[in-house]
Amino acid sequence: MKKPIYKKILLKLSGEALQGNQGYGVDPKVAKSIAEQIKEIHGLGIQIACVVGGGNIFRGLKASQEGMDRTTADYIGMLATIINSMILQDSLEKAGVQTRVLSSIEVKELAEPYIRRRAIRHLDKKRVVIFAGGTGNPYFTTDTAAALKAIEINADVILKATKVDGVYSQDPMKNKNAKKFTKLTYLEVLKKGLKVMDATAISLCMDNKLPIVVFNLTKQGNIRRAMLDGNIGTRIA
Repeated sequence: MKKPIYKKILLKLSGEALQGNQGYGVDPKVAKSIAEQIKEIHGLGIQIACVVGGGNIFRGLKASQEGMDRTTADYIGMLATIINSMILQDSLEKAGVQTRVLSSIEVKELAEPYIRRRAIRHLDKKRVVIFAGGTGNPYFTTDTAAALKAIEINADVILKATKVDGVYSQDPMKNKNAKKFTKLTYLEVLKKGLKVMDATAISLCMDNKLPIVVFNLTKQGNIRRAMLDGNIGTRIA
């Protein structure tokens, strides 16, 4: 059996990943499937942290474009990530995986406050750690939160789970001639304007030499393949 390529990862999930084919909210079957995939790699002895977006419930940027105060909208979006983190926690614990939710926004009845040393201690104790509440500040996306938390816990890689099997020159859902990239540099992503993660997140990863692997989450077993096969999806480094 192959040995895992990485020892400690940060898995970045979009809120939309939890909604499946529904237009809004969470599909419990999808949440269960994601939890089972995480459980599979957890059994390999890998330390796992997760960041979940909130776009299936509320998008702060979209709301601000429609007239809502941007700061207020972003805080509401951060609260949505706490809801999704709790949903993922519930699915993981039902699958038999111990988890802890650590939030950058204090909600002590629901989650522990984010403290770096506490997060690392939980990982050392083989618990899956879910980072909620974004960065705790408006004007930053959960992509930036994922990059920041991955660097703080000394993760080996960010696994960016999407609905397509890598990074393309254009949206492959709209253009069948879109070219897939197997490898990219951080600067290529920024110069080409590829919508992998926002520019702040990419810059953070570039400054700290943290690789990003973009892969298709919807295909069962792909999280495990990303851990064992360096050729899956698109690698940004």
